[in-house]
Amino acid sequence: MGVKNLWDIIESCKKTLPLHHLQNKKICIDLSCWMVQLQKVNKSHCSIQDKLYLKGLFHRLRALIALNCSLIFVTDGSIPAIKLATYRQRLNSGFEVTQDETNSTRTCSLRRNMGSEFSRVIKEAKGLGLALGIPCLDGVEEAEAQCALLNSESLCDGCFTSDSDVFLFGARTVYRDICLGEGGHVVCYEMADIESKLGFGRNSLITLALLLGGDYSQGVHGLGPESACQIVKSVGDSNVLQKVATEGLSFAKKTKSSKKQTQPNPLRPEVNVNGSDSSLDDQNQFLQVIEAYLKPKCHAADSDAVYRVLAQLPFQRSKLQEICIEFFGWPPEKTDEYVLPKIAERDLRRFANLRSTSSELGVHNPLCKIPVKCPVSTIVKQRKVQGRECFEVLWEGLDGLETSTVPADLIESACPEKIAEFEEKRALAKKQNHRKPRIKKSENKSSSTVAEIDLRLQTLLLDIESGSNNSFNVSFPSTAVISEDSKTATAVAVHFKKQDPLIAESQGDTNCNAAVSCHIDSSLPKKHEIIDLLSPSPLASTSKVSRCQHVSDQRNDVIDLSESETEMSPEHARKAREFRLFLASIRDDIS
Repeated sequence: MGVKNLWDIIESCKKTLPLHHLQNKKICIDLSCWMVQLQKVNKSHCSIQDKLYLKGLFHRLRALIALNCSLIFVTDGSIPAIKLATYRQRLNSGFEVTQDETNSTRTCSLRRNMGSEFSRVIKEAKGLGLALGIPCLDGVEEAEAQCALLNSESLCDGCFTSDSDVFLFGARTVYRDICLGEGGHVVCYEMADIESKLGFGRNSLITLALLLGGDYSQGVHGLGPESACQIVKSVGDSNVLQKVATEGLSFAKKTKSSKKQTQPNPLRPEVNVNGSDSSLDDQNQFLQVIEAYLKPKCHAADSDAVYRVLAQLPFQRSKLQEICIEFFGWPPEKTDEYVLPKIAERDLRRFANLRSTSSELGVHNPLCKIPVKCPVSTIVKQRKVQGRECFEVLWEGLDGLETSTVPADLIESACPEKIAEFEEKRALAKKQNHRKPRIKKSENKSSSTVAEIDLRLQTLLLDIESGSNNSFNVSFPSTAVISEDSKTATAVAVHFKKQDPLIAESQGDTNCNAAVSCHIDSSLPKKHEIIDLLSPSPLASTSKVSRCQHVSDQRNDVIDLSESETEMSPEHARKAREFRLFLASIRDDIS
């Protein structure tokens, strides 16, 4: 909870920052506040059974891990004695305190009930964080007080909590909320902004807690946030606590009466602190509250407990897989798919930080001479993810992950040599493709076939015109087809050879005849133009069947192109002329 109305008072200092603002930062997390937030998302029985609050924590952590955030969990320790009355009021809400004997005069803190349901939730969260390499610091008392101490001592860059009294403990940078997904952001408050914009330092905020009430005091009845702020500003941050120590809260009564003399003073002469009746002149009560904020019970900055959590812990892949199987029912492959790309991106950011730090120190080593090996093996291809330039990279030395996509600016800062190598390879590939254009196998084969056909048909024409003694048998077992789309001969097969002795024997004399047989395939698609070489001719009676004749029932028509060795009949000349025209048309279509 913190201080009543304090978040509203400092609303003007709120900043909404993009999620990548947290990259490379060390952050403390008030784990109890996060788990309360995640449990409020859905309080149904199904959410508890399915561990939705733990899944929410898992996705928050993997997003921050990818940004190379060094995270530290901080948990609550014992309940401060000064806060027991507040916990007594929260018993009906199911908080840990189960003892009814809590009074304001108690001088010892109360140990929390470690067997409660919420304590079990915290234990599960700590186990998940440990598997991801996130250490946990168990606080002495208040977790937000321990976070504030680490922040004020510059041992962390900021702290996540929703308890507004973290500023009273000395925190400088506080992140209240976090939103993941596209356009992810964090809500941030800086103590420097509160001091400059509102004029409230740490002493002023402690005084506001006394006037408005909070975990440690009940506040002044009838005093609102605006009036309290005016009273504190009128005294000033440097003197306000001294005023409280010497006069109690009577100075507030005097200040308000002086401003509104005509109106009755709404302030009661007494104020309740910790639920007990005390006089405004009883300085001990206020001094206890001030001391609780200024000197909280925490692990010292130079303690062994703090040193342990500042060290980086290893990522435990197998342990995380076991936790995800137990709590979420995920197979190991799904867990790896969620986490390993984030771990790889984190390692790359660490490598980029190493190179950046070396450059600032004047050391500019090439990639091959850096003692830490670059996690990126090579760049596979260039990509664009949600409008952002990225590279798909091949990782080296990360078990279970081969490739993933990372932002281009990260590659540029970590290993620009890899980008130069990728661009060089791509330019070389384009140059080679330009010099040696690809030729399709079908086109190459078609061109060689066409050239052979043209040569052999010209030879045939010369033999026909000269009336050569040689007789040729030209057969087209496949139909000559010219594609209408590409104008390329796609199915032409020509076979030349000397006439079979069986055919010569069947003629009954030594005169040679040229036999041209063409077979037309009726199964061709209609889009192809069919060139028919059939021509009427007297049937030749044969006693034997030629080897070139097909086994099918399709008969061959024989065209007699020559009647003798020396003379050419008119019919022969006409056929030769038609054949020349046919050859010319084939060459035109092929070319």
